Amino acid sequence: MREGHQGTGPGAITPDGCAVELYSRLPAGPEPGIVAAAVPGGARILELGSGVGRMTHPLLERGFSVTAVDESAEMLAHVRGARTICGPIEHLDLDERFDVVMMASFLVHTGDAEVRRGLLRTCARYVADDGCVLIQREGADYHTDLPRERVDPSGFTVRIVSADPVADGVNSVRAEYEFPDAVWTQTFLARPLTKEQFEQALAEAGLRVDRYLTDDGTWVRAIPVPQE
Repeated sequence: MREGHQGTGPGAITPDGCAVELYSRLPAGPEPGIVAAAVPGGARILELGSGVGRMTHPLLERGFSVTAVDESAEMLAHVRGARTICGPIEHLDLDERFDVVMMASFLVHTGDAEVRRGLLRTCARYVADDGCVLIQREGADYHTDLPRERVDPSGFTVRIVSADPVADGVNSVRAEYEFPDAVWTQTFLARPLTKEQFEQALAEAGLRVDRYLTDDGTWVRAIPVPQE
């Protein structure tokens, strides 16, 4: 288990505390539609941190070609219809580029600043010159509107219980997922980023914001900065 991360509940738990069975149950929500509306039809998508394919499968159904990358073989075993690559995102080694590079699940908020730099460098390295990078950010009150819970229409409850400071700019976040037949918890490290800090992190990787795709700013379309 990665330091500062923990997960409980039935089934396999990944090094960052994610429960494989839990993520196989979670619905995709509106995210695939947000992605589809922001990129050309039939685009080749490199999905970084695909997990079990919660986003992968709806994107395949919409006619996109997806290469799914995740460090968990247990997660990737659930992915169907996409090319899969198992390994850390920041160490990805491919000889190709993509129309779209997508990094969801708030991965940009990893507690380790050097890992974040590696993630964003991977985004910049594999996006085509005329392509785009789609990134999911935390909402502005993610670490402050606590505790909070949401009851999903499908019948489970998700709670963000706490976000406690543990290091300079890093919080330990605890989440709970309660289903009628099982309960999972996840504790992970996350670094809040202001809009300015987020855009500066993009700039360091050679990217810039093209536009914010949602009113709350949680989905962003970025593009490569042309090299002089």
